[in-house]
Parts: sequence; structure tokens; C-alpha cells
Amino acid sequence: QVQLQEAGGGLVRAGGSLRLSCTASGRTSSTGAMGWIRQAPGKEREFVAAINWTGSSTSYADSGKGRFTISRDNARNTIDLEMNRLKPEDTAVYYCAGRAGLAIDNSAGAYGVWGQGTQVTVSS
Repeated sequence: QVQLQEAGGGLVRAGGSLRLSCTASGRTSSTGAMGWIRQAPGKEREFVAAINWTGSSTSYADSGKGRFTISRDNARNTIDLEMNRLKPEDTAVYYCAGRAGLAIDNSAGAYGVWGQGTQVTVSS
């Protein structure tokens, strides 16, 4: 079984930046594409970004296009999310998630392995 652990959340002012990192451990060969999913208070989980197994393809929700960048290092088993020009509406718990398939999926329900999440709070 694979375990995912996020780090890098925190409190930042609007317009600032944060870099989230996710480290996979255990049976990492069982996960392919990886994604970042977020959940704001009182809202459904929302797809943020995803990257395929090789890192050659990425996908972003419209809310993060041009501001967020997802990347991965398979040698280190890490998946990062660089977030720039943050807005108060980006406030949420951010989850790292993995799926067995190698290709990207923009649906939060496609991911079967989840980390515990890291809180991102953007003040206005």
C-alpha cells in the first residue's frame, strides 16, 4: 500500500506564493497519475491539478491556470504544487492524491489514495 504525506501549507497574504510538496512511501509502484485536490469549508472536493506518470502531461482547473504549476520527481517520489498570486478563494485543505492509471483524470473521484491534507489559508 502507498502512503502520501503533504507538507508546505500555511497562512499567506493575497498575492503571495506557497509551494506544497507530497511525498509517497510504501508501494509507490501502485500509483500512476497524481493530483492535487482541495476542499474549502462547506464545499465539495475540487480538482486542482494533475500530472501523468512520466510528468510529460499536466492538467489544471480553470481556477489555477497560469498561477499553479504541478511537477513530480519519480526518483524522489515527490509531487509538488507551486502556487503563485494566491487569492482568498484558494483557501482550502489541499490533498495529494494518486490513482493506479497512468493517465491524467480531472475527476476527484478517480483517485483512490489520499494524503491527510494540508491547510492553505489566504488572507485578503
